[in-house]
Amino acid sequence: MELKVWVDGVQRIVCGVTEVTTCQEVVIALAQAIGRTGRYTLIEKWRETERHLAPHENPVVSLNKWGQYASDVQLVLQRTGPSLSERPTSDTSARAPERSLYLIRICLLSQVDLLFWTKSI
Repeated sequence: MELKVWVDGVQRIVCGVTEVTTCQEVVIALAQAIGRTGRYTLIEKWRETERHLAPHENPVVSLNKWGQYASDVQLVLQRTGPSLSERPTSDTSARAPERSLYLIRICLLSQVDLLFWTKSI
């Protein structure tokens, strides 16, 4: 399935999204595709209503719950802050969690496919 997500006013399409794909996986793929670090969240927008999706939520499942209104719902990637490496830390031994690899394909509206390896937390 293709998932449409608005990033900085530009609609991006994430290909290969299934009902088990998490918001965290979508966020990581999009952040890497746009070449930016930081903390991000997916926001589900419908009319004047906004809801921040949790990292473990499945955006496809969430959209399916909207039923006939699903096509009116927009998903928006929003940067919420700096990455852990951008923030000063008092504990220099702090480490990022172990990550495993998975493949995500981002399909841009210009019909150019970007293939890359990314990491999930």
